[in-house]
Amino acid sequence: MPNRYQAFETLQKHHAVLHDTVHLGSGMQLAAWSNKNDCVTQEDPDHHTLSLYIADGYECYHKTRSGWQNGGGPDRFCLMPKHNVSSWDVRGDLSFVHMYCTDEHLRQVIEQTWDRSPASILVDELTFEEDQHITQLYRHFLLSCQWQESSNQLMLSTATNLLVTHLVRHYTHLQWALPTVRGGLSPTVLNRVKEYIHGHLSTPLQLQQLAEIAGLSEYHFARMFKQSMGVAPHQYVMNARIIRAENLLRNTRLDITTIALDCGFSSTSHFSNRFKSLRGVAPSAVRQNLLR
Repeated sequence: MPNRYQAFETLQKHHAVLHDTVHLGSGMQLAAWSNKNDCVTQEDPDHHTLSLYIADGYECYHKTRSGWQNGGGPDRFCLMPKHNVSSWDVRGDLSFVHMYCTDEHLRQVIEQTWDRSPASILVDELTFEEDQHITQLYRHFLLSCQWQESSNQLMLSTATNLLVTHLVRHYTHLQWALPTVRGGLSPTVLNRVKEYIHGHLSTPLQLQQLAEIAGLSEYHFARMFKQSMGVAPHQYVMNARIIRAENLLRNTRLDITTIALDCGFSSTSHFSNRFKSLRGVAPSAVRQNLLR
């Protein structure tokens, strides 16, 4: 059962328009919104919210002790900790993406990444700030793919893990340096992970699943896998899906829709686009060449 996030439910009761949303395992959700001419107050949420302005937002005002202040715009971000009351007056157009994270998930990421358990987690409250690393992760990973496409789940879960780790490092009281990762996965662990991947290419894989198979935190697993294979886990999995699809196209009579589903793509169009971008030719062209 996915978590319920108060900030998400509050926006649904106002003028905000929900364009897309996806749950990424326990404790994480993404939501893409737009809003205009609306006043919203977030009352004591039990989770953390990271908000990135995608477009406009110049006439978005935040209530402070000294009055309403603005400073929004594309790539500005706001960080709203749990139990934080905040009021917003959206007077012009605003497009933004929210990442919701439970405190339990945040603590889990911290304990697994640093192998330490903080007595408490104090997240900074920030409004209309800029951070190039956050912007790059949002725009390169989260906004460049279809959230409902099952084959993108690994990339999305990887990006959100990177975001959470970055928030812990820079916007909590902990300020812990990231642990050093040296070397790759052992041959036994690497083979176990690869065997699982190739046996589950038809399913939406997530970083947490693969890390658990390796017995590592998501942070350590992603870096050690790349050390071993030379590519990130989501790149390896996508390439494995395309290789499998190419084999099925050349050696079976399965239709393209069936092949797409069997290789973990939830839509034929997305499968065709990814196949063409990586192979330079559409799946239909591969099949037609064989029939000549």
